[in-house]
Amino acid sequence: MLRKGRGVKFGLSYNTGIYGADPGTMAALAEHAEDCGFESFYVSEHIVLYPGARAGAMEFPPSLGVADPLECLSFLAARTERILLGTGVLLLPYHHPVVLAKRLATIDVLSRGRMRLLTVGLGVLSGEAQAIGVDFATRGRRADEAIDVLRLLWAGDQAGVSFNGEFFTFENICSFPKPHNARTLPIHVGGSSKAAAARAGRRGDGYFPGGRLTARQRTGQIEIMRTAAVEAGRDADALEYTRWGPIDMSEADVDTYAENGITRLVVGPSTSDPREQRDEVSAFAGRLKLG
Repeated sequence: MLRKGRGVKFGLSYNTGIYGADPGTMAALAEHAEDCGFESFYVSEHIVLYPGARAGAMEFPPSLGVADPLECLSFLAARTERILLGTGVLLLPYHHPVVLAKRLATIDVLSRGRMRLLTVGLGVLSGEAQAIGVDFATRGRRADEAIDVLRLLWAGDQAGVSFNGEFFTFENICSFPKPHNARTLPIHVGGSSKAAAARAGRRGDGYFPGGRLTARQRTGQIEIMRTAAVEAGRDADALEYTRWGPIDMSEADVDTYAENGITRLVVGPSTSDPREQRDEVSAFAGRLKLG
C-alpha cells in the first residue's frame, strides 16, 4: 500500500522471540495488518543461541524462542492474500544458497508472488557461525557469493548453470520452480556497517539498516550505498531504502522520513498481548490512513 503523496510503504514486524510463535496469534495479526492496509509482514531469524550470546550491550537469553522465518512465512502465506512477505533479517551466510533458492522460490509460488521482501544480513553472534561450521571472519564474502548464486539459479533454464567460487561450486544444475512470474526475487541488504551499505549498493535491491545509527551515520551510509551502486554500473535511484520506525509515529514523523529518502517504514508492536497488538496496528493504520 502506497501512502498517498509520499510514496512511503509500511511493514509490520513480528519477532517470534519476543511475541511467541503461537500460530493463531501470528496469523491473526498478519490478517489484521493486511486488512488495515499494511504492505508487508516481516519476521526475523536466529538459528541457534547459547549462554552468554551478546551483541554490544544486548544479551540474548538462550531460551529465546525465535522460530524459523521461512517456515513462518510459508504458513502465513496460506492465511493471507495480499500482504508481502519479508525477513528482517535472514542470516544468509548460514544458509546454503542452492537449498535456499528453492525454498524462497517455492514460497513465492505458493503465495502467488509475495515473497518479495527478503532482507539478508550477516549475523553478529560468532557462536552462531561456529555452530553452523562457518568461519565468522568470512561471512561477508560468503554472503556476497550466495547472493550471486541465488540470482544465477533463479535465472537459469533447462540447460543448467555453473558456478565456481570461493565457497560454492557446481556445474550444470537446474533449480525449479522459478519465482512466480519473475526471473528473480528482490534481495534487500540489512546491517548498519559501511560494508553492509556498500553491499546493498553493489548487489542489493534495497538497504535496510539497523535502528541504532545517528542521523549523520545514516546519511553517510546512504552515500556509501549510492556510490557503490554507481561504481558497479547500477541505478542508485532504483534502490529502496527501508527503516525501522516506532509504531506510535505521527504523520509529521512520516513526512520527515520521506524527506530523507525513506521508501518503507517497518514498525513492531510494543506489547506481546495479542489484543493490544491489534489495537496498536489499528491505531497506526487509522492515524496514517493506510486503508
